[in-house]
Amino acid sequence: MKIVSVVGARPQFVKLAPIHKAALAAGVEHVIVHTGQHYDPMLSDVFFDDLGIGAPDVHLGVGSGSHGVQTGAMLAALDAVFDEHRPDWVLVYGDTNSTVAAALSAVKMHIPVAHLEAGLRSFNRRMPEEHNRVMTDHAADLLLAPTQVAVDHLADEGLASRSVLVGDVMTDVLLEVRDELAGAPSILLDELGLSAGGYYLATIHRAENTDDPSRLAEVAAGLAALDKPVVLLAHPRVVAKAAAHGIELTQGSLVAHAPLAYADLIAAALSSAGVVTDSGGLQKEAFLLRVPCTTVRTETEWVETVELGWNVLANTAAEIAAAATRPRPTDTEAAPYGDGHAAQRVVEVLAGGAA
Repeated sequence: MKIVSVVGARPQFVKLAPIHKAALAAGVEHVIVHTGQHYDPMLSDVFFDDLGIGAPDVHLGVGSGSHGVQTGAMLAALDAVFDEHRPDWVLVYGDTNSTVAAALSAVKMHIPVAHLEAGLRSFNRRMPEEHNRVMTDHAADLLLAPTQVAVDHLADEGLASRSVLVGDVMTDVLLEVRDELAGAPSILLDELGLSAGGYYLATIHRAENTDDPSRLAEVAAGLAALDKPVVLLAHPRVVAKAAAHGIELTQGSLVAHAPLAYADLIAAALSSAGVVTDSGGLQKEAFLLRVPCTTVRTETEWVETVELGWNVLANTAAEIAAAATRPRPTDTEAAPYGDGHAAQRVVEVLAGGAA
């Protein structure tokens, strides 16, 4: 069996790692295509090295651009890749432009498509990620859902017959990296003169928080007013947006910092007093690490994190402050994202085995 995985952004590289490992263990030929959607080394190349994936087999190098330009460039390039490799499955990940472009290219070439992390819904049609995940789910032949909530969403949309509950592959990686760290302190402590539990870790990158200058200024001001230092791991796109609009990302409590390699990110979260983010992946990682999370959005796909008290949605500066400084949530043994063996199930399902 041959699987072609198409990835292009940091969270997808993390999801790719356990799939690649499981495919090799099962003797499955696994071809990795990197679209180049994230082209900064700290958001791309370093993840392949740090997660033990190795260099991608194909690199399209599409770079940045509007949604239409970027997606179109991927579509134009992927047809030739799929025609050359003719895989049994094209495996697409999450909710980026790379996801929907690969799904569209493959289905038009009559190559079976499997969508990993299928069934997530924010029900916010303003989010480009919501468009990508809905269109991909309805185009794909096999829907690999991370949670029962996701399975239920797919059933509501008439897609139950194509859906399989496999668990969350990011949980596989997170648990492995957490155990490897064995409590090692974050590199941020020495670098920035911080103490364990004496800072918040933040990531802000979604369009709804960064594209409008007044909104980005509000979020930055809200973080700058918190009661502890806030280390903002700033994506190059956010740095560029802030510079263009004259918004300081280092002000008050707020300190801008380059993105971290995955293990360093997890260590930084573990050493923090809490996480403030608009990232889907980091919300879930914080929950799995039992680190309080504040999500700067009006909704989340990972509703279990909110229901269990470890995540609070916050939109205004006052809401961010109240959520970030709240008492530590009640401990829980709940495991809505699986047991750390989701990738093995994915490969078994693709090979025709039982989930």
